[in-house]
Parts: sequence; C-alpha cells; structure tokens
Amino acid sequence: MSHPDDLLVAVAAMVETDQDSQMSLTVVIPGAVITGRLAPEALWRERVAEVLRDSTHLGHFAVPFTEAGRGEAPSRPSHLHFHVARILQGSYGIPDTGGMYRVALADVSAWTVGDIGYSDQQ
Repeated sequence: MSHPDDLLVAVAAMVETDQDSQMSLTVVIPGAVITGRLAPEALWRERVAEVLRDSTHLGHFAVPFTEAGRGEAPSRPSHLHFHVARILQGSYGIPDTGGMYRVALADVSAWTVGDIGYSDQQ
C-alpha cells in the first residue's frame, strides 16, 4: 500500500494515545501474516530494550530503543507495534510464545481486528 489506510492509522493513533491500550489485530504484509496485540510504541520499545539488556552479548543494542523518541510530540503513526505476536505460517504461529514486531503502516495490504487463532494439531 503506498498510502496507509486512514482507518488503520486512526486505530494506531488511538493505541498511541491510550498508553495502556492493547488491542488484537491481524495484518497482511508482503511475505507474511502477523497476528497479535498492538501496543503503544513507547511500551514496545521498553520491552525490546528489556530483552536486549538481559542478553550478555546484545545489551548495548538496548540504547537506541530507550533513547529514540524521547520528548517528541506524538504525530501521525507510521508503524504498528506488535507485542505477543506471531507470524502465521501454514497452521503454525512463529514463535510459539509470541514476538515483538514493528510493521510499517504503508506495507499493510489487508487487516482485521482480532487475533487469528491457529492450531498445530491436524
């Protein structure tokens, strides 16, 4: 999508405004379907930084996640921030426990409200 869907941008803006809001969403982007919960960017950055800080070899990579965006006024969102999300691959969700993904709104070609369930049982 060269121009993000205005309705999806409005949903993302609401999540950003309500800093403890987390809603389920599924998006289609080139090469993947991602399903999970939306989170405000600040919360997403904080969680990514925590994971990096806990790593012996990756701790220094936490710095950009904790410093970026400080003191900036909220603007029109350009990305969706997923927490506890999975990439759907056939009947499997990767990773099993969910991951943290940042998706450009301009890359979303289709979306639906809700977390798409999947089953690894045949």
